[in-house]
Amino acid sequence: NRQAWLKHSRGHFFAPSLFPPFLHSLNLKMASQGASLQNYNNELVQSIEDLRQKREEVNRQILKEEEDKAKIQKELSILTDRLQSLNGSLIRKTQARNEYDKTIQETEAAYMKILESSQTLLHVLKRETVNLTKKRQGSD
Repeated sequence: NRQAWLKHSRGHFFAPSLFPPFLHSLNLKMASQGASLQNYNNELVQSIEDLRQKREEVNRQILKEEEDKAKIQKELSILTDRLQSLNGSLIRKTQARNEYDKTIQETEAAYMKILESSQTLLHVLKRETVNLTKKRQGSD
């Protein structure tokens, strides 16, 4: 058993006379754990890198959306100004239209009075013409 240990341990760091076989298996176990730790470390570094890439993608999306938001806010401001201008224009034009409606109604009413007066005048004129014609015929 000791010869096997001596034969097996010569290629390692341990001096055969200083370390018994259980330390050799401990060394192998520690080496295995070290390899596992290195694998965990590699996975951890990769995971952190993946998270950083995902963060950068989200950051790019945030910047793009902030640009879009600023653009929309500018467009909204322009549209709000235009809406206020249109509202003012509509108020003025509606008032003007109402004044036109009033003037048209008043003019039509006055015109109807003129027509009625003209009709009355024509009726009176025809009646007087008939009366004058009768008087003239009666005097001849």
